[in-house]
Amino acid sequence: MTQPVSPPRDSTDQLPPIAQRPAWQGVLARIDVRTLSLLGVLAALILIGGTTRPDEFLDTRNLQLVLTQASVIGVVTVGMTFVITSGGIDLSVGAIVALASVWATTVATQEYGFAGILFTAVLVGVGCGLVNGVLIAYGAMVPFIATLAMLASARGLALQITDGSTQIVGVTGLLDLGERDAYVLGVPPLVMVFAAVTVVGWLVLNRTTFGRRTVAVGGNAEAARLAGIDVRRQRLYLYLLSGLCCGIAAFLLIILSGSGQNTNGNLYELDAIAAAIIGGTLLTGGRGTITGSVLGVLIFTTITNIFALNNLQSDVQQIAKGAIIVAAVLVQRRTATTS
Repeated sequence: MTQPVSPPRDSTDQLPPIAQRPAWQGVLARIDVRTLSLLGVLAALILIGGTTRPDEFLDTRNLQLVLTQASVIGVVTVGMTFVITSGGIDLSVGAIVALASVWATTVATQEYGFAGILFTAVLVGVGCGLVNGVLIAYGAMVPFIATLAMLASARGLALQITDGSTQIVGVTGLLDLGERDAYVLGVPPLVMVFAAVTVVGWLVLNRTTFGRRTVAVGGNAEAARLAGIDVRRQRLYLYLLSGLCCGIAAFLLIILSGSGQNTNGNLYELDAIAAAIIGGTLLTGGRGTITGSVLGVLIFTTITNIFALNNLQSDVQQIAKGAIIVAAVLVQRRTATTS
């Protein structure tokens, strides 16, 4: 007896459900909800600033100022994101920025002009990162202790170099980069450097073996070692990367302020860690997002700008930042529990 033949099905019936979705739904499915939330917070802050001080906050010069101020701490945050993703921490970034800025603005260094200042700032940053990396990776020191020691040492050395005074930069070509005449299509050079560092950081973390190894070390260092990853060397590279970012940030800060001071980079370590955390980078390691970290930097910088325009006290600003950090950590814990 012959079996009844079922009618042929359309080819789309045999595809997985996700393949039948409209294209726009597939795009939304790939967007991180956390990123959308951060964009929402940033949009709300822009709305608040535009409502409370419309003529001042929405002025082109003010928006350029916000982006310029975000550039220095933003470059530091990119390096910090890599370190935290690997399960480490770097408390010395602010002190390294200070040391690199004063070392690069001494009279002897300025004699070599623009290139000498840039080279010195980057070299000092990488050198400090090398010390941190060796102590942590090969000296088996806890990152908190090693970078805390670097914080104290770098701050002390910066104070010794300057003797508590401000070192004024006299290299004209360098100072010109901070002038409006140097803007390209209305974009300050510092912002373009920040954008370049962000793009490179995103590509390295998400599209290279180095990035995958960073995530693996942060997720489970022992499993990463058994998988053939040289964990110690990877950690050394990460602190070198953090030092490099500090050196670049110090150079940007020199352009922005036109000087080198031992107080530069004050509390940068806290701002960078906070921006990375609210951006979605796990403090315990194993997950990091450059996009989220950059949005975190923009959120904090916008808050600072709004408070300044409205003549609000800095202590209220710090309370607001602290509340945002606590909320972000609570969201992370809830997400980790439900996933």
